[in-house]
Amino acid sequence: MPLIASPDSPAFAVSAPRIAVIGAGHLGTIHARLWLQHENAALTSVYDIHPERAQNLVAKLKEQFPQTTVFAAQSLEEALESCDAVTIATPTSSHFTVAEAALKAHKHCFIEKPIAANLAETDALLSLATKTSAIVHIGHVERFNPAFAPISPHNLHNLRYIESHRLAPFKPRALDVSVILDLMIHDIDIALWLVASPVSHISANGASMLTRHTDMGVARLHFENGCAAQFHVSRLSPQTRRIMALYTAKQHITVDFATPSLEIVHFSEHSIKPSPFATNSPELLPATMLGDIAAAHIGTAWQETPPLQPTNAISQEQQAFLAEIRTPSARVQRATHIHEARESMRIAEAITAQIMTATIS
Repeated sequence: MPLIASPDSPAFAVSAPRIAVIGAGHLGTIHARLWLQHENAALTSVYDIHPERAQNLVAKLKEQFPQTTVFAAQSLEEALESCDAVTIATPTSSHFTVAEAALKAHKHCFIEKPIAANLAETDALLSLATKTSAIVHIGHVERFNPAFAPISPHNLHNLRYIESHRLAPFKPRALDVSVILDLMIHDIDIALWLVASPVSHISANGASMLTRHTDMGVARLHFENGCAAQFHVSRLSPQTRRIMALYTAKQHITVDFATPSLEIVHFSEHSIKPSPFATNSPELLPATMLGDIAAAHIGTAWQETPPLQPTNAISQEQQAFLAEIRTPSARVQRATHIHEARESMRIAEAITAQIMTATIS
């Protein structure tokens, strides 16, 4: 049986946590700047295996935030000594080593996605987190995207099909893992969270073009409750595209994570206007872009475009992490916990295995 951490296991609370950021690259820089903007946390140090990166980041932070006392740690051990919790924003191949050290030092961990490089490393971290009772949050940031914020498993009724397209231009980073772990893992995480049913069947195909890992792929999941999901990913696309379509018995929901924007089309019998999907949504309008549905006497379609709150998704993630550190018994709904990340990793590895088998044959 898979090893799963109990969501009710006791954890150690910290009222005003001290934070260390491990990794001073693109994401580490974002995390460090945002941590300095939280009143209920204190960024103490930044560490990177390249000392000049950490030093340059600290210098820039002190220019922007003159009152900060953040310093560039000379070692991972020094960074861990300065904090109660860490953000791990290093390359995926080093997530396990850094997180293992942090957990052994009894530090809460915010690990950027994916949690680790493979399922074996994930299980080792899960076991260690269970023993130390540390909070481990995985940075599946799209759960906090403003376009996705109105959506949850509780307001999707009879979800039948999910289709996502996550395409990105080539970037010389995150090349230590495949596009499945780099990009598709976002959509796997969302689908598992929304459907909340075991996966019964997986099919996948893909190709390696510029790197030694899979650079593009398509995967289809079938769930025991009858729902299906299809994911398209590429990191060699000329355009950025991050769109997910959700189909229920009475709704077609389009989430554009990049814009961000949200559009819901409601299907109603006869001319009865349905209730809005989002509580802050303006009045529903007839979905005229679908043609003259009423003339066919098959019901009516209504369009809803809810206004979105302009929030920073990573900052929202950090707040969720802080909330669980301060009150470990409280579970923040959108936070990705380690046992959920474990299942996403299991599915991602199964997809990768399917792609490799298809490539070999």
